Parts: sequence; C-alpha cells; structure tokens
Amino acid sequence: MNCPTADKLSQFVDQLLPEQEMDEIKGHVQSCSSCGIIINAYQEEQHFIKETLQTPTLPENFTDLVLDQLEPYGKAYKQRRKAPWKKVMIVAAGIVMAVGIGATVNPAFAQFIGGLFATDQVDEGLQIAAESGLTKRVDLEVEDQGLTLRVEDVIADSSRVSLSYKVLNKDGKTLDTNLNMADSNNDIMAIDQNGNVLDGLGVGTGWRKGSDYGFVQFSLRGEDNLERLTIRFNLVELNGVKGNWQLDVPVDLHENRKLTKMADLKDATSIHHGVQIDLKKLQTAPSSMELYFETAYTKEEQNKFNEAKREFEEKFGKSSVDNLIFGNSTEIKYHIENAEGKVIYSTAGDKNSDAAGMLQGEGKDLSTSGGTGWIHSFVPKNEDQLTFVLDGVYKKDLTDFSVTMKPKDIQKNPVTFDYKSSHLTVKSVKKPLFGEDKSVIIKMEGGMDSLDSDFGNWIAVDGKGRSYPTTFSGSIMDEKDKNGRHIATMDLQLHGLEEVPEELTLHLVSMRSYYPVEEQWRVPLTGEY
Repeated sequence: MNCPTADKLSQFVDQLLPEQEMDEIKGHVQSCSSCGIIINAYQEEQHFIKETLQTPTLPENFTDLVLDQLEPYGKAYKQRRKAPWKKVMIVAAGIVMAVGIGATVNPAFAQFIGGLFATDQVDEGLQIAAESGLTKRVDLEVEDQGLTLRVEDVIADSSRVSLSYKVLNKDGKTLDTNLNMADSNNDIMAIDQNGNVLDGLGVGTGWRKGSDYGFVQFSLRGEDNLERLTIRFNLVELNGVKGNWQLDVPVDLHENRKLTKMADLKDATSIHHGVQIDLKKLQTAPSSMELYFETAYTKEEQNKFNEAKREFEEKFGKSSVDNLIFGNSTEIKYHIENAEGKVIYSTAGDKNSDAAGMLQGEGKDLSTSGGTGWIHSFVPKNEDQLTFVLDGVYKKDLTDFSVTMKPKDIQKNPVTFDYKSSHLTVKSVKKPLFGEDKSVIIKMEGGMDSLDSDFGNWIAVDGKGRSYPTTFSGSIMDEKDKNGRHIATMDLQLHGLEEVPEELTLHLVSMRSYYPVEEQWRVPLTGEY
C-alpha cells in the first residue's frame, strides 16, 4: 500500500480509525521508516501536550489536611469541599488518560487524600466515579530484585476498568512508573470469568516523570456480558532492572453494572448526502457516557462511487487506485443539547470548552459499503432530556481535479490552485537532500477553510505519461492567514523518479469531504430500559 496521509497517521496514533484501517497502517509502518518517523513525532507531540496541560492544583482544604496530619489530640469537625475540576479533555491514543501531576506526593499522604483517582491526573469521568464511591482500595503487590509493584486502587464500571499503581524500592521510596510497554516484553492482559484472554479490549498505560503513580486502563465498551475480570501483570523489567513481577488483580463488575442506564434508540435512521446514519443506544455509566451508532453509504452512493473508481482504474491501473482510496469509511459531525437547548457535547467543540468533553472515539468496520460501527464516549453530566443533533457528514469522494506544471519554472512562476477547501501554491520541485535517491519532493504552502480539511490522495504523471505513486506529510494550523484561512503546508513525495522531469501533472484521486446537512436531524436520547 502507498503511505497513508498525515491526517490518517494522526488518527492512527489516536486510535480513531476503524479496526481494518488500524491493522493496515500498523502493518505498513513496520516496513516504512518515513511513516514511522511521522508517527513518532505525533506520539511525542501527544506526550508533550499531556504534560503541558496537566498543571498541578491543590485541593481547597489542603491546609486543613496537613494540619490534620500534625494534630495529635483529635480533630475538629471540618466540612468537606470539592476541589475544582480542570476542564481539559485530551483524546489520547486508544484510551483517554489525562495523566501527570507536577510534584511527587508522599504515598501515605496520597492514600489519606484518596489516591490517584482523587486528583486531576485522571479525566473528569473517573473523578465523578471516585466521588460516587466507586474507588476500591486493593493494595496488592509483588516484589522481585528489590523492587515492588503495588496496585493501589481500582475503579470499574460497564465502560472501563482503571487501576493505579506504584513502583517502590526496598526502602519504600517511589520510583519512575514508566512500564516501557513498547520497548520491553512487559505485558498486561485482561482475563474473563471463563479464563479466556480478552485480546479485543483497548488497553492504555499512563505515567509521568516525577509522579508517584502509574495508570492502567482497559476499555469495556461493547463487552456487555462480562461479570468478572482478572487483570494480570506480566512484567519482566522495571526501571531498567530485569526480573519477574506477576500479579493478578480480581475485578468484580456485577454490582457496578447495575449503576449503568441504557436508552434504546430503536435504530433511529436518517440519510444525508448519500450517507445513512443509524443511532443504536445511549449508555450512561458512572465514569462515562457512550453513544453507539453506525454510518454507511447508501446503495445509490456506492454505485456512483464504484463507477468513478472504474474510470480511474482504466486510467492509472487498479492497484494504484486501490492504494489511494483505502479506508473508505463514513463519519458524522454532531452535537448534543440539554433540555434548555444548550450544547453540552460536540464533536467539533473547542477542547477547552464545556461543549467538548469527548473522551474517546472508536470505530469498527462493518460488512456494508463504507460501513463503520462507532462508539463515542463523553464525560458524564447530570443532565436529562438530551437531544442528538446532526450537523453534517464526512465521506471520501473521487475527484476529477488535476494541475500541470513545469518544475524548472516554479521558482519564477509558482503554480497556485484552488480546489474545495484547498488553496495551495507549489513553491518548489526538487530532489531531496537526504534519504531516498529515486524521488522528488513537491513543497506546497497555502490555506485551508477548516482544520478538518483533507489534503487528499494524489498520483503524479510526467510528460511521457509515466505515473508515480505519492506520499505526503503536512499540517494545518490554528493560525490563519490574511484571507482567514488556516495556514497549511504539504510536502508531496513522488517515488521512482531519478531526476526532476520537464513536466508534471498531479491528479487528485480521492479526498475526504464534509457536507453540512440542509436541515438538522434531531433525535431525543430517551427510552430507558
């Protein structure tokens, strides 16, 4: 397959793509160093954002808590006050974890004030679950090579299982909690009540240098029949020390599942711009609220797509076109209103606003054309009479756009083109200074109407009619130019070219497009069962 777009690689890092696309890109990255570099950059950026946004805050009653620890002869009554929650949501890879505190907390004092789940190291959903009394202190530990792994607290409901842990030396001092899952043979698995390993559960780990705590989380979304779990730690390395730390943590889901509410949406269905949307159910658990729905092309839309695809295959070859339009999934943009008509959730909201609140989005390929089964998870709020409102749909379109240029004349006469949301200027066409010899890089700059815009997928053809596959890296920034467009840059790499040709034509094969609905589709999220 050709290299995925930068947007797709970003969604891959955030685990927002359907399962089939995730597998395709994962396999591709193993043999493509260029995409591996891009993914590493996204992961480093993600880690930086987590560390930057998670600033430490002390509870309002911090002074009282300290005095309580020092006072030897009983305590006066003090009213408990809730510390303010930070309104920062991060869509992280696989599992959303707002991790990291700025200062190390003494283990005994951390236990006194409630452990990890009483801090803003975790997302608001887990804070709400902790406030509701769902935190279970387990204090299970295993020791080897003078190091102890201790699992302290567990929160479990129908949406997820979350565990906090520490790493201690022989003197009881807390150490770095990074389990280095990517570069070691460390493993953490979930086992159901029948002894089966659950490979399909999303798992994530979080840590921060200088913090006492590490964090492990398994997603249970879509796993309605689980009554009990065992979370098994199989660790062979801690803090660079080889050893054997195996620990089983039993988790009982039965009682906490009773706290989950379901609203059957009875397959509320609507069609917009050739995309069919089927709302399935709304599930509200103590730590998160999930909306289940499916999207797919209508039969008429798929027939139109297949006809356009055949024309491209005749022109450029079937394999080239297939590689450029893989992952032909459908998506939607929507918001959710409360009884007063206020937007409390939005897939397009500012991440720092009250209306964002998305914890995670998961997609799984369905057998239907362009079909994807979605689960969107939000921070729970004590709101009744919620209403789903559709704003628009995303789908992949095959295009008929092309632009021809004389590379040697670009410096004097830059080529500018507009297509839908793309407003780009070709600044240079050159051989790369480093890396692959048989390639040419086309640098473009310009603007996009929206941060959701897509650079599309391209094929290059030289003046002799020979076609070349392309890959690109690019970015669309919050900052806008004088025309009010988001500043964008793109490097389009043409593979198989030993020299810069006299003439090049770029054909835009496919592009993800957004279509706002003509009239908003509104569905009450009611019907509890």
